Amino acid sequence: MKLKHHEIEIPQAEGADPFANCKLNRKQYANVLTEIITSFADGFVFAINNPWGEGKTTFVKMWQQDLKNKDFKTLYFNAWENDFEQDVLVALISELGEIKNKPVEAYKKVLNKAVTLSTKVVPAIAKHLAKRAIGDEAAEAIIEAVAEYGTEELKDQIDLYTSRKKSIQDFKDNLAEFICQVDPEKPLVFIIDELDRCRPSYSVEVLEQIKHLFSVPGIVFVLSLDKIQLGHAICGVYGSNNINSEEYLRRFIDLEYSIPKPSLKDFTDYLFDYYAFHEFYNDQRIGNSNFRNEITNFKLVYLALFSGLKSSLRIHEKIFARLRVIIKSYHEDQYSFPEILILLLFLKTFQKHLYQDILSKVFTAQELLEKFDQIFKHNIDDEELNAITFAVARFVYSYCNYREPSSAKSMITFESETNSEVVNLSFKLNQDRFNSIFLSLNRDYNIDTISLDWLITRVELTENLKNN
Repeated sequence: MKLKHHEIEIPQAEGADPFANCKLNRKQYANVLTEIITSFADGFVFAINNPWGEGKTTFVKMWQQDLKNKDFKTLYFNAWENDFEQDVLVALISELGEIKNKPVEAYKKVLNKAVTLSTKVVPAIAKHLAKRAIGDEAAEAIIEAVAEYGTEELKDQIDLYTSRKKSIQDFKDNLAEFICQVDPEKPLVFIIDELDRCRPSYSVEVLEQIKHLFSVPGIVFVLSLDKIQLGHAICGVYGSNNINSEEYLRRFIDLEYSIPKPSLKDFTDYLFDYYAFHEFYNDQRIGNSNFRNEITNFKLVYLALFSGLKSSLRIHEKIFARLRVIIKSYHEDQYSFPEILILLLFLKTFQKHLYQDILSKVFTAQELLEKFDQIFKHNIDDEELNAITFAVARFVYSYCNYREPSSAKSMITFESETNSEVVNLSFKLNQDRFNSIFLSLNRDYNIDTISLDWLITRVELTENLKNN
């Protein structure tokens, strides 16, 4: 049984489709991006901007292999895993050395020019002048510098600064020649991943190095990031929340793309398979008339409850991992009550106060139904409405038994064999269906004895489960 969401296997054999194991239909977006980099092959910086936890890393690795299959030269650099390296230039130059069948002599020239740029000791006078405007302010800065360093030292520093400027241009010229020899037809695609997760100072320096040293024809930098989180890092580096991080990033990023989120149905099916729920909901279980609707109820209720929420894919991963651990604790002959269990986790995740009040048994059945009416007022279609009504009816039935053992049955009165109703209970979104489901539970031996505390105990036992 899988608990942690591992990387998807990406086929690398000749002729194999890198997106063969992608269940989210994302190959179409990779094709769009390939068209973009082919159309603007002179070199630019391209950002894939999605929140953390939405599969950017998996996507860019699949896309990278797809590019390789199309004879593009590519590099992948995980900034988060490499921010132990103090000198960003060293790290990026080292990645260039990983290019297969690279022109060795041209690469040596790039290395030689990089030597004079990799030192962390930037002349103080250069830093001092770089922050000043031209004209009178620059002149005043020079006067200040003279007082601080003396005439001779100032001359030495200015000479060094001029030399470094020339070294930068020489480096870029040699880099451009190297890239041209690597592939004169297609751009080198340099993917930098996890830029928003590494040390803030490292993130900023990567951006600066790309702009000032690596912006040459023939390189397309692909930055996989979350702009909001990277914006926080930028503000932290410069020590002010007043910095316009959006404007700052615009200096470095030429084009931006966000991968559309997959449909919740596709992602639910994927997670159901990934976390191996079929090991429990197996063919033998499905063949049992008591259990045959469990998978259907599981997926219908999950989709109905979560479809109206703007939750991240990572949230769904965590909920599915937790569901799998809970269901692992069941015996083979136990009904899993997926509709009740999923509703419990929904409340615990998004309605924490209501969840705690349910645990404390503060509501009557009628009061609990009114709470559900308030939660599910968003626009839902008939299928979602039926699924939610089904889950709520079963939930309230088990809640009644939780609040007072065997009390659910006493809430039902029989006016005749053909005309029955639930007394003082109505789910306003779909009253008739709720009453019908609630009444049918009276004849269901599975739920007659079930109390919500049986499921609450399993949910609470997984409280400290972390799925990072």
